[in-house]
Amino acid sequence: QVQLAESGGGSVQAGGSLRLSCTTSGDTARRKCMGWFRQAPGKAREAVAIVDSEGSASVAESVKGRFAISQDNAKNILYLQMDSLRPEDTAIYYCAVRRGGPFCIPDVDYFNYWGQGTQVTVSS
Repeated sequence: QVQLAESGGGSVQAGGSLRLSCTTSGDTARRKCMGWFRQAPGKAREAVAIVDSEGSASVAESVKGRFAISQDNAKNILYLQMDSLRPEDTAIYYCAVRRGGPFCIPDVDYFNYWGQGTQVTVSS
């Protein structure tokens, strides 16, 4: 089992920044892929950014140039740096882990462990 705990969410004005953290614990071996996802009210959960076990990362087009994903493998922490925030970034943000498998893909159904989420609210 893998446990995930997000932190760092909050309320910010448009143009501001936040850094989300996700602390992982438990059986973190065979961790193939980690990612950040978000879900806005009335919308489906979507991928924001993912990073594989070798550090190769990708971000969604909607946040490219504004968000960056990184990880501290020694501390088992995943980060999401969010700059130039917009009202449309308002959502609950979740971190997730995929253990095993050959790929690291931004597919909600591919990830098998999830955190509880942290709220991010951006006001105009």
